[in-house]
Amino acid sequence: MTEDELQARMEAVLPPADLHGLFVEECQDQDVRLRFSPAPGIEWTTAALLSLVDTSLRAAAGLEARVSHLSVTVLRPAQAADVVALSRVIRRDGDACHAESWLFSHAVVEPMLHSTATLIRST
Repeated sequence: MTEDELQARMEAVLPPADLHGLFVEECQDQDVRLRFSPAPGIEWTTAALLSLVDTSLRAAAGLEARVSHLSVTVLRPAQAADVVALSRVIRRDGDACHAESWLFSHAVVEPMLHSTATLIRST
């Protein structure tokens, strides 16, 4: 799937509240790089960051997948800047998929959040 195809599919499938100015920067096999932009004057909340985690994990694993188990480690607070999400599939096992996502403030230098998850493909 190309970046443009993933962008269009995500905009069609996800609720507007989960998009957060979503831009698909890179999409290769099972690795995805997304950029999210906060609304002007709005800071990232924990709930919004968890929404970005869910969106980035599903972008890598498949938008039809749903998180069944999630582990999140917050490494540092979010800045009032774009968030870059790097996510990838670690392993597929039948309907289950194991993936991880890293969130960065503005640039891919020091991560602010790391998550691992098991996702189950809806049938």
